[in-house]
Amino acid sequence: MTGIEIRKVTARIGAQVSGVDIGKPLDEGTVTALRAALDEHKALVFDDVDLDDEGQQAFARHFGDLTTAHPTVPAVAGAPNVLPVDSERGRAANHWHTDVTFVLNPPQASTLRSITLPPYGGETLIASSAAAYRNLPEPLRLLADTLWAEHTNDYDYAVPEEEVDEVQAAQRAQFTSITYRTVHPVVRVHPLTGERGLFIGGFAQRIVGLSATESRKVLDLLQAYVVRPENVLRHRWSPNQLVLFDNRITQHYAVDNYDGLPRRLNRVTVAGDVPVGIEGKESYSITGDASHYTPVVSAAA
Repeated sequence: MTGIEIRKVTARIGAQVSGVDIGKPLDEGTVTALRAALDEHKALVFDDVDLDDEGQQAFARHFGDLTTAHPTVPAVAGAPNVLPVDSERGRAANHWHTDVTFVLNPPQASTLRSITLPPYGGETLIASSAAAYRNLPEPLRLLADTLWAEHTNDYDYAVPEEEVDEVQAAQRAQFTSITYRTVHPVVRVHPLTGERGLFIGGFAQRIVGLSATESRKVLDLLQAYVVRPENVLRHRWSPNQLVLFDNRITQHYAVDNYDGLPRRLNRVTVAGDVPVGIEGKESYSITGDASHYTPVVSAAA
């Protein structure tokens, strides 16, 4: 391993990586360096990558076993581990979320690769939930430490039903074709770094023990710390880029500001462990079997 350069993009999240060709098999030292950079910076940007779907999957496998594309949404034809994040399929990702938190063991890491980009807009925002936790005033931090939240894919959409067309309705039906409900700690302990982060986002719908109205107020209050501009990397895509981010301790948002023009990223995710709260208690599933989507991996992965 020689020549890897890591350059911070913002103070709290994100780094640009150069000096490594991720289109080729990586030696153990390089993977260790990239994992350390991911632990520190939460999101890594690679420019001028020479990858196809198979190459993206091979790169992601350096960090662990892969999930299939999604629990309910179809994969790219012939590539069961690749999810097309495509403007033609709607723009459901334009809300703050952590990938697939409605299952018991959400992905530990996600990769996004640029395929088709609009001439303007279409940025991806990635926020550090570790920085958000550190920002909390002590009374809020002590409260958050005690809370658990139910995550579900059958969540409250921002668009009212009467404004949804047939295509959008079909996409919603597909997304919720299997209903998942899982309870996670609001404060998750990262298994590699020991950092605490706010593990909430768009799929977190209710705080255990609170009403829906009370839950929304508490979740909105905590979420406001996640999305503070100081905690956010605003990534403007270029051709042949790949972004790797730690799904255990970030949230992201696809900005819908490109007038419906073609935009396509391919996503490959790395299987994760069951989240653990500050007292060592693990998340638990209420309904929905995701074994077809992801294996459960060791927390040390």
